[in-house]
Amino acid sequence: MRHLIIGLATSILLLINTLILIGPLMAVALFKLILSYKPWRNACSRGVMAVAETWAEINKHIFALCTPTVWDIRGNESLRRDRSYLLISNHQSWVDIPALVQTFNRRVPYFKFFLKKELIWIPFLGLAFWALDYPFMKRYSKSVLKKRPELRGVDLEITRRACAKFRDQPVTVVNYLEGTRFTPAKQAQQQSPYRHLLKPKAGGVAFVLATLGEQLDAILDVTISYPEGQIPGFWKLLSGQINRVIVDIQTRPLDPALWKGDYQSDPAFRARVHQWVGQLWAEKDKRLEQLIDERRQD
Repeated sequence: MRHLIIGLATSILLLINTLILIGPLMAVALFKLILSYKPWRNACSRGVMAVAETWAEINKHIFALCTPTVWDIRGNESLRRDRSYLLISNHQSWVDIPALVQTFNRRVPYFKFFLKKELIWIPFLGLAFWALDYPFMKRYSKSVLKKRPELRGVDLEITRRACAKFRDQPVTVVNYLEGTRFTPAKQAQQQSPYRHLLKPKAGGVAFVLATLGEQLDAILDVTISYPEGQIPGFWKLLSGQINRVIVDIQTRPLDPALWKGDYQSDPAFRARVHQWVGQLWAEKDKRLEQLIDERRQD
Protein backbone atom coordinates (compact mmCIF):
# COMPACT_ATOMS: atom_id res chain seq x y z
CA MET A 1 0.00 0.00 0.00
CA ARG A 2 2.88 2.38 0.79
CA HIS A 3 4.38 1.88 -2.68
CA LEU A 4 0.97 2.39 -4.29
CA ILE A 5 0.49 5.71 -2.48
CA ILE A 6 4.02 6.87 -3.40
CA GLY A 7 3.47 5.86 -7.02
CA LEU A 8 0.16 7.68 -7.29
CA ALA A 9 1.52 10.82 -5.61
CA THR A 10 4.59 10.90 -7.87
CA SER A 11 2.49 10.29 -10.98
CA ILE A 12 0.02 13.05 -10.11
CA LEU A 13 2.77 15.59 -9.45
CA LEU A 14 4.52 14.70 -12.71
CA LEU A 15 1.22 15.04 -14.57
CA ILE A 16 0.49 18.45 -13.02
CA ASN A 17 3.97 19.66 -13.97
CA THR A 18 3.42 18.47 -17.53
CA LEU A 19 -0.03 20.06 -17.83
CA ILE A 20 1.23 23.41 -16.53
CA LEU A 21 4.28 23.65 -18.80
CA ILE A 22 2.88 22.09 -21.97
CA GLY A 23 0.97 25.32 -22.67
CA PRO A 24 4.00 27.66 -22.72
CA LEU A 25 5.98 25.10 -24.68
CA MET A 26 3.28 24.80 -27.35
CA ALA A 27 2.88 28.59 -27.53
CA VAL A 28 6.58 29.09 -28.26
CA ALA A 29 6.52 26.17 -30.70
CA LEU A 30 3.61 27.80 -32.57
CA PHE A 31 5.59 31.02 -32.99
CA LYS A 32 8.48 28.93 -34.27
CA LEU A 33 6.16 27.31 -36.81
CA ILE A 34 4.81 30.57 -38.25
CA LEU A 35 7.99 32.66 -38.19
CA SER A 36 10.19 32.64 -41.28
CA TYR A 37 13.07 34.85 -40.05
CA LYS A 38 15.81 32.42 -39.05
CA PRO A 39 17.19 34.30 -35.99
CA TRP A 40 13.68 34.49 -34.55
CA ARG A 41 13.11 30.79 -35.22
CA ASN A 42 16.38 30.01 -33.46
CA ALA A 43 15.26 32.16 -30.52
CA CYS A 44 12.03 30.15 -30.38
CA SER A 45 14.03 26.92 -30.40
CA ARG A 46 16.00 28.17 -27.41
CA GLY A 47 12.71 29.13 -25.72
CA VAL A 48 11.24 25.66 -26.25
CA MET A 49 14.36 24.09 -24.79
CA ALA A 50 14.28 26.44 -21.79
CA VAL A 51 10.71 25.36 -20.99
CA ALA A 52 11.69 21.69 -21.42
CA GLU A 53 14.68 22.11 -19.10
CA THR A 54 12.44 23.74 -16.49
CA TRP A 55 9.97 20.83 -16.81
CA ALA A 56 12.81 18.33 -16.39
CA GLU A 57 14.31 20.17 -13.42
CA ILE A 58 10.96 20.21 -11.61
CA ASN A 59 10.61 16.49 -12.31
CA LYS A 60 13.98 15.96 -10.64
CA HIS A 61 12.69 17.72 -7.53
CA ILE A 62 9.50 15.63 -7.59
CA PHE A 63 11.51 12.39 -7.63
CA ALA A 64 13.75 13.71 -4.83
CA LEU A 65 10.70 14.64 -2.76
CA CYS A 66 8.69 11.44 -3.28
CA THR A 67 11.16 8.62 -3.84
CA PRO A 68 14.31 7.32 -2.08
CA THR A 69 16.31 6.66 -5.26
CA VAL A 70 19.99 7.63 -5.03
CA TRP A 71 21.45 8.68 -8.38
CA ASP A 72 25.08 7.59 -8.22
CA ILE A 73 26.55 9.82 -10.96
CA ARG A 74 30.21 9.43 -11.88
CA GLY A 75 32.42 11.38 -14.28
CA ASN A 76 30.26 14.49 -14.80
CA GLU A 77 32.81 17.04 -13.60
CA SER A 78 33.82 18.49 -16.98
CA LEU A 79 30.38 18.87 -18.58
CA ARG A 80 29.59 22.22 -20.23
CA ARG A 81 26.46 23.78 -21.68
CA ASP A 82 28.27 25.63 -24.45
CA ARG A 83 29.61 22.46 -26.08
CA SER A 84 27.98 19.91 -28.38
CA TYR A 85 28.02 16.21 -27.55
CA LEU A 86 27.14 12.86 -29.00
CA LEU A 87 25.75 10.87 -26.08
CA ILE A 88 25.92 7.09 -26.45
CA SER A 89 24.29 4.88 -23.85
CA ASN A 90 23.16 1.35 -23.22
CA HIS A 91 19.38 0.95 -22.98
CA GLN A 92 17.62 -1.36 -20.54
CA SER A 93 14.51 0.33 -19.19
CA TRP A 94 12.26 3.40 -19.36
CA VAL A 95 14.10 4.37 -16.17
CA ASP A 96 17.10 5.15 -18.38
CA ILE A 97 15.41 8.39 -19.48
CA PRO A 98 14.98 9.86 -15.97
CA ALA A 99 18.54 8.70 -15.27
CA LEU A 100 19.83 10.83 -18.14
CA VAL A 101 17.68 13.77 -17.01
CA GLN A 102 19.02 13.51 -13.45
CA THR A 103 22.57 13.42 -14.77
CA PHE A 104 22.62 15.95 -17.59
CA ASN A 105 19.75 18.44 -17.32
CA ARG A 106 21.18 21.97 -17.21
CA ARG A 107 24.68 20.50 -17.33
CA VAL A 108 24.77 20.05 -21.13
CA PRO A 109 22.58 21.34 -24.00
CA TYR A 110 19.11 19.82 -23.89
CA PHE A 111 18.80 16.33 -25.37
CA LYS A 112 17.74 15.41 -28.87
CA PHE A 113 16.42 11.84 -28.85
CA PHE A 114 15.70 9.66 -31.86
CA LEU A 115 12.24 8.24 -31.11
CA LYS A 116 10.01 5.55 -32.48
CA LYS A 117 7.28 7.09 -34.62
CA GLU A 118 4.55 5.60 -32.40
CA LEU A 119 5.63 7.82 -29.47
CA ILE A 120 4.18 10.91 -31.15
CA TRP A 121 0.74 9.64 -30.05
CA ILE A 122 1.56 9.80 -26.30
CA PRO A 123 -0.76 12.48 -24.87
CA PHE A 124 1.02 15.80 -24.27
CA LEU A 125 4.51 14.29 -24.47
CA GLY A 126 4.10 13.52 -28.18
CA LEU A 127 3.40 17.21 -28.84
CA ALA A 128 6.40 18.20 -26.74
CA PHE A 129 8.63 15.82 -28.69
CA TRP A 130 7.45 17.41 -31.94
CA ALA A 131 8.06 20.94 -30.65
CA LEU A 132 11.58 20.00 -29.59
CA ASP A 133 12.40 18.77 -33.11
CA TYR A 134 12.92 15.18 -32.00
CA PRO A 135 13.30 12.96 -35.06
CA PHE A 136 10.59 10.28 -35.28
CA MET A 137 11.97 7.11 -36.80
CA LYS A 138 9.93 4.52 -38.70
CA ARG A 139 11.63 1.15 -38.50
CA TYR A 140 10.86 -1.60 -41.00
CA SER A 141 11.26 -5.33 -40.45
CA LYS A 142 13.46 -7.41 -42.72
CA SER A 143 10.36 -8.98 -44.28
CA VAL A 144 8.93 -5.55 -45.17
CA LEU A 145 12.26 -4.39 -46.60
CA LYS A 146 12.46 -7.53 -48.69
CA LYS A 147 9.08 -6.74 -50.24
CA ARG A 148 9.75 -3.00 -50.52
CA PRO A 149 13.49 -2.42 -50.98
CA GLU A 150 12.89 1.26 -51.71
CA LEU A 151 12.35 1.74 -47.95
CA ARG A 152 15.97 0.87 -47.17
CA GLY A 153 17.84 3.82 -45.78
CA VAL A 154 14.71 5.82 -44.86
CA ASP A 155 15.77 6.03 -41.20
CA LEU A 156 19.24 7.18 -42.15
CA GLU A 157 17.85 9.94 -44.36
CA ILE A 158 15.61 11.06 -41.47
CA THR A 159 18.75 11.12 -39.31
CA ARG A 160 20.55 13.30 -41.83
CA ARG A 161 17.66 15.80 -42.15
CA ALA A 162 17.15 15.99 -38.38
CA CYS A 163 20.81 16.62 -37.63
CA ALA A 164 20.91 19.43 -40.17
CA LYS A 165 18.49 21.36 -37.89
CA PHE A 166 20.94 21.17 -34.97
CA ARG A 167 23.77 23.10 -36.58
CA ASP A 168 22.83 26.57 -35.30
CA GLN A 169 23.22 25.95 -31.56
CA PRO A 170 24.94 23.62 -29.06
CA VAL A 171 23.22 20.25 -28.90
CA THR A 172 23.38 16.88 -27.16
CA VAL A 173 22.36 14.13 -29.57
CA VAL A 174 21.38 10.90 -27.79
CA ASN A 175 21.92 7.66 -29.68
CA TYR A 176 20.99 4.24 -28.34
CA LEU A 177 23.18 2.04 -30.50
CA GLU A 178 21.23 -1.10 -29.61
CA GLY A 179 18.09 0.38 -31.16
CA THR A 180 15.84 -1.18 -28.52
CA ARG A 181 15.80 -2.03 -24.84
CA PHE A 182 17.95 -4.93 -23.68
CA THR A 183 16.25 -8.16 -22.61
CA PRO A 184 17.78 -11.64 -22.21
CA ALA A 185 15.35 -12.92 -24.86
CA LYS A 186 16.54 -10.35 -27.42
CA GLN A 187 20.13 -11.08 -26.48
CA ALA A 188 19.63 -14.80 -27.14
CA GLN A 189 17.74 -14.17 -30.37
CA GLN A 190 20.56 -11.98 -31.69
CA GLN A 191 23.25 -14.36 -30.43
CA SER A 192 24.92 -11.23 -29.10
CA PRO A 193 28.62 -11.64 -28.33
CA TYR A 194 28.24 -9.32 -25.32
CA ARG A 195 27.30 -10.43 -21.83
CA HIS A 196 25.16 -7.40 -20.95
CA LEU A 197 24.40 -5.70 -24.27
CA LEU A 198 22.67 -6.24 -27.56
CA LYS A 199 24.55 -5.87 -30.83
CA PRO A 200 25.13 -2.19 -31.70
CA LYS A 201 23.94 -0.60 -34.92
CA ALA A 202 26.53 1.65 -36.53
CA GLY A 203 24.45 3.26 -39.31
CA GLY A 204 22.63 5.86 -37.22
CA VAL A 205 25.71 7.08 -35.36
CA ALA A 206 27.67 7.17 -38.64
CA PHE A 207 25.13 9.57 -40.14
CA VAL A 208 25.08 11.74 -37.01
CA LEU A 209 28.86 12.02 -37.26
CA ALA A 210 28.73 12.68 -41.00
CA THR A 211 26.26 15.56 -40.50
CA LEU A 212 27.48 17.06 -37.22
CA GLY A 213 31.02 15.75 -36.81
CA GLU A 214 32.78 19.11 -37.04
CA GLN A 215 30.30 20.68 -34.59
CA LEU A 216 30.60 17.95 -31.95
CA ASP A 217 33.18 18.50 -29.21
CA ALA A 218 33.21 15.07 -27.57
CA ILE A 219 31.43 11.77 -27.04
CA LEU A 220 29.70 11.15 -23.72
CA ASP A 221 29.99 7.39 -23.29
CA VAL A 222 27.30 6.64 -20.70
CA THR A 223 26.85 3.31 -18.92
CA ILE A 224 23.71 2.85 -16.80
CA SER A 225 23.61 0.06 -14.24
CA TYR A 226 20.96 -1.03 -11.75
CA PRO A 227 22.83 -2.36 -8.70
CA GLU A 228 19.85 -4.26 -7.29
CA GLY A 229 20.37 -6.93 -9.92
CA GLN A 230 17.18 -6.67 -11.96
CA ILE A 231 16.20 -4.26 -14.71
CA PRO A 232 13.38 -2.20 -13.16
CA GLY A 233 10.17 -1.04 -14.79
CA PHE A 234 9.10 2.60 -14.71
CA TRP A 235 6.46 1.94 -12.03
CA LYS A 236 9.18 0.81 -9.64
CA LEU A 237 10.81 4.21 -9.98
CA LEU A 238 7.50 6.06 -9.53
CA SER A 239 6.58 3.98 -6.48
CA GLY A 240 9.92 4.30 -4.70
CA GLN A 241 11.13 0.74 -5.18
CA ILE A 242 14.54 1.58 -6.67
CA ASN A 243 17.25 2.36 -4.13
CA ARG A 244 20.15 3.27 -6.41
CA VAL A 245 20.97 3.86 -10.07
CA ILE A 246 24.56 4.16 -11.30
CA VAL A 247 25.28 6.50 -14.23
CA ASP A 248 28.93 6.22 -15.30
CA ILE A 249 30.22 8.81 -17.80
CA GLN A 250 33.40 8.63 -19.81
CA THR A 251 34.12 11.66 -21.99
CA ARG A 252 35.88 10.53 -25.15
CA PRO A 253 37.55 12.61 -27.87
CA LEU A 254 36.25 12.42 -31.42
CA ASP A 255 38.51 11.19 -34.19
CA PRO A 256 37.84 13.27 -37.36
CA ALA A 257 38.43 10.11 -39.40
CA LEU A 258 35.04 8.88 -38.15
CA TRP A 259 33.12 11.38 -40.29
CA LYS A 260 35.46 11.92 -43.21
CA GLY A 261 34.11 9.18 -45.43
CA ASP A 262 31.02 7.81 -47.16
CA TYR A 263 29.38 5.23 -44.93
CA GLN A 264 26.94 4.04 -47.59
CA SER A 265 29.28 3.78 -50.55
CA ASP A 266 32.75 3.12 -49.12
CA PRO A 267 33.13 -0.45 -47.71
CA ALA A 268 36.52 0.34 -46.14
CA PHE A 269 35.16 3.39 -44.30
CA ARG A 270 32.07 1.44 -43.22
CA ALA A 271 34.29 -1.31 -41.83
CA ARG A 272 36.32 1.30 -39.90
CA VAL A 273 33.16 2.71 -38.29
CA HIS A 274 31.94 -0.79 -37.43
CA GLN A 275 35.30 -1.59 -35.84
CA TRP A 276 35.18 1.59 -33.74
CA VAL A 277 31.61 0.87 -32.59
CA GLY A 278 32.51 -2.74 -31.78
CA GLN A 279 35.48 -1.68 -29.67
CA LEU A 280 33.37 0.93 -27.87
CA TRP A 281 30.72 -1.67 -27.13
CA ALA A 282 33.23 -4.28 -25.92
CA GLU A 283 34.63 -1.73 -23.46
CA LYS A 284 31.11 -0.84 -22.29
CA ASP A 285 30.34 -4.53 -21.71
CA LYS A 286 33.46 -4.80 -19.51
CA ARG A 287 32.43 -1.65 -17.64
CA LEU A 288 29.00 -3.12 -16.92
CA GLU A 289 30.66 -6.29 -15.63
CA GLN A 290 32.82 -4.15 -13.32
CA LEU A 291 29.76 -2.36 -11.98
CA ILE A 292 28.05 -5.70 -11.38
CA ASP A 293 31.14 -6.99 -9.53
CA GLU A 294 31.03 -3.81 -7.44
CA ARG A 295 27.45 -4.65 -6.49
CA ARG A 296 28.41 -8.19 -5.51
CA GLN A 297 31.16 -6.89 -3.25
CA ASP A 298 28.70 -4.53 -1.53
